[in-house]
Amino acid sequence: MTRFRLISALLLTPLLACAQPSALEKRVHEAMRRVSAADIIRHATALAHDSLYGRGTGSKGERLAAAYIEQELRNLAIPPAGENGGYLQAIPLHGSVPLSDSRLQLAAGGVMHDFALRKDYLLYKTGAQTFIPQPLRMVFVGYGIVAPEFDYNDYQNIDVAGAIVVYLSGEPLSDDEGFFDGRRPSLHAIPEMKQRVALSRGARGSVMLPLPRESVGYTWSDWVQMFSFEDVTLPVTVPSHLSVLLNPSRAPLLFEGAAWSWRDVLELDASGRMRSFTLDTRMSFAGSFKERDFLAYNVAASIEGSDPLLRDSWVLCTAHYDHLGVGPVLAGDSIYNGMVDNALGVAATLELARLLSRPEFRPRRSILFLFVSGEEKGLLGSQYYCSHPLVPLYKTISVLNIDGIGIIDTFGDIVGIGSEFSTLQQLLRRVAVELGLTVSEIPPAFDHLDAFASSDQIAFAQAGIPAMLVMEGTEYRNLGPEEGFRRFIEWGKERYHTPFDDAEQPVDTAAVGHHTVVLLATLAALADTWEAPQWIRGTKYINARLQSIAEER
Repeated sequence: MTRFRLISALLLTPLLACAQPSALEKRVHEAMRRVSAADIIRHATALAHDSLYGRGTGSKGERLAAAYIEQELRNLAIPPAGENGGYLQAIPLHGSVPLSDSRLQLAAGGVMHDFALRKDYLLYKTGAQTFIPQPLRMVFVGYGIVAPEFDYNDYQNIDVAGAIVVYLSGEPLSDDEGFFDGRRPSLHAIPEMKQRVALSRGARGSVMLPLPRESVGYTWSDWVQMFSFEDVTLPVTVPSHLSVLLNPSRAPLLFEGAAWSWRDVLELDASGRMRSFTLDTRMSFAGSFKERDFLAYNVAASIEGSDPLLRDSWVLCTAHYDHLGVGPVLAGDSIYNGMVDNALGVAATLELARLLSRPEFRPRRSILFLFVSGEEKGLLGSQYYCSHPLVPLYKTISVLNIDGIGIIDTFGDIVGIGSEFSTLQQLLRRVAVELGLTVSEIPPAFDHLDAFASSDQIAFAQAGIPAMLVMEGTEYRNLGPEEGFRRFIEWGKERYHTPFDDAEQPVDTAAVGHHTVVLLATLAALADTWEAPQWIRGTKYINARLQSIAEER
């Protein structure tokens, strides 16, 4: 296809788009009637079985899951889209686990304090780059944020080169949407962002202190559980340094001899008068790690579009099939099965592939079904894909990511996470109207979470592709909104990232089928649309899109 025809396919005029009387073709409605919730439950139960040991990244269980997905795609006769004519895309990874003989030491008030791994501190980063043999000076840098757009800089007029910086979790308190996005967290609150800022300022290491107001509902035991799994990275990754999460009970030691104590710092936070200052303490670290290099795999299959003009453009449908693997024992169980997160999402994606691969239901544009690894380790599979795309990024018009399926009740509304950044929001609204649903905002109870950055959709957005995740809303039809929402919150507290997210938990089969129907309608609408989704003017992902188009990458 010539460059002109490709651009025509991607950016066809709105006039042509308006010719569509409906968001969904009749064949899509017929496909929606064929959704089998029983098949979805069957696939999910197999993927969440104890014999797969929680599908940890790079584990035997994850390889068994990849083989299961590959075989199902073969059974459906959906052509492979991986490397070397197969279904797999190999991802080289490095894994590291810190050992208990690692030594973190703090010199304070003439006394050398030994901190114990897991009891006193946890490590965001592992490996040789964390080695600090001689005690280094320490500097407190507030929240560790540099945000020019808010005229805010914790590093202003303070030298941290060669030092270990100490900062608080979170960001300044704000009720102003124009200042750190009000009560919703901005990207500046993400620990990895703070680590990169520290590194860019010449710091040799960083220590994060969880703010009490940021840690409501979390105990140190919860932190320990979250950090109990292998640290996995891509071989080519952002440079890193010693990155410590310190138990707040040990925080007062860091401020011994300084102009402000730990209690003073908490008062500065509460009053909005945060400041940075040097500390009178020094820190060193010598880590001991169990390390390995290994391959994990994305699994990919494709459906060619039916339209001669549009089939050279692609819609990506993604779901991560990895989970946490084997971890700390809870109530006698150490297998973190990941039934909802994300065996059900994978199973629903297989169901979408089954239906849309049938000749009578085939959409206009081509679809790549991508089952990614390493999501739980930092979106590694999706990041690797964006660096090594199986179909060109500039020919990929949008991404529908599937991470979790509704299990509580059928619903009257949906939430398009990330759709607000692009014209995907308009398409989703048209689909919702046709399905008798409404599109809602993220519930206020979750405003403190950056939902868009919490799953694979953010990796594709950063590569320039309009992306979203479609979740069920809270207008539950049988339970009622309050009871349904209560159960949703309860699931998050009691089952999310625990061994109890397994096939034994209550699952409303009708809700699974309903959510999959919504996803099928959305994916089909994307693959049938004449007008490719576009980023909204001013959205930060536009430049990456323009770059991929210019480079034909």
